[in-house]
Amino acid sequence: MTILLGALCVLIGCAQTGVPLPPSLELPRPPSDLRAERKANFITLTWEEPTLTTDHQSVRYLGPTQICRLTDPKATTCGVPVHVIAAPTSVPQKPAKKSQTMRAPAVSYTDTLPAGLLNDDPDAEIIYAVEVLNRDGRSAGLSNRVQVPAIRTLPAPADLSPELDDDGVLLKWTSSGAPPSKPDLQYRYRIYRREEGAAKEVVAGEVPVDAAGPEHFLDSIEWEKTYVYRITAVSAITRAGSEVQVEGDDSPVVRVVAHDVFPPSVPAGLQAVYSGEGQKPFVDLIWAPVASADLAGYNVYRGESEGAFVKIAELVKTPSYRDAAVASGKTYTYAVSSVDVRGNESARSEVVTETMP
Repeated sequence: MTILLGALCVLIGCAQTGVPLPPSLELPRPPSDLRAERKANFITLTWEEPTLTTDHQSVRYLGPTQICRLTDPKATTCGVPVHVIAAPTSVPQKPAKKSQTMRAPAVSYTDTLPAGLLNDDPDAEIIYAVEVLNRDGRSAGLSNRVQVPAIRTLPAPADLSPELDDDGVLLKWTSSGAPPSKPDLQYRYRIYRREEGAAKEVVAGEVPVDAAGPEHFLDSIEWEKTYVYRITAVSAITRAGSEVQVEGDDSPVVRVVAHDVFPPSVPAGLQAVYSGEGQKPFVDLIWAPVASADLAGYNVYRGESEGAFVKIAELVKTPSYRDAAVASGKTYTYAVSSVDVRGNESARSEVVTETMP
């Protein structure tokens, strides 16, 4: 009979008993990718929501997440959290195919730093961790720790104003002044520029924060475009040969329509030279070149005796011109001007006079 039962088990299979597995505690794995970014008095924390438990099972449910601001980098418990994020209403779903990976939802939280935590010590740090609980309020511990400088940031200029001149956009503001200097700490103003309609902005330049009072920055730009500017004060800490930067609040945004109405410089050093005896009469004009990146050329003007000036040449490319339309016995007066690519014309140069023999 025993032999018969054994054979029957081989044919149809019989349940095998063994050591029972302990029940899952459903503890989500602590996040290991916590990141922190500081802007002024705001710390933005980001991490991925756990998808596995500590016993390698898929998370079926999650409890709330505690935001921990730690005083001890070796702390193993959160203590009193600065904020609690409510439990998510759903958990990540398993992928339809085994070859696919489960995507963890990204989570973020922005903490506002109390003024009492900020100081002028370049070495001071603020430590953060998060603790993800299960639905019973238990966890497997804290996430990785992240540290941000506790350095104080300077206020942004409140009176940023732009002006156009022939060299670009001149930004003016009032500096609040920097605290007493320290070897490993510097303050500077960072100027951001964005072309209107573009998504990306660039750093146009930086200016050290010195004494309180008027400050300025000249930005070279492309004409006939519209730009948007903002300024922020940066606290720069030197640590082990590298620099850690913390940006403060932003100034009000200002908008500039860069329409070029500025002519090039007036040509200087104009001279007139007669061709000489025995040659067909002409007058050679030469002058000093105008150093302007957008120079299009020079206009040449001529007047006869007491008559009005007449333009005899337009947009001459080199700082010289030969006037061959002259006659003996007449006196000619000359002047030149410079013109840029947008048609802005300078005033005329000082005049020169030449009499034909």
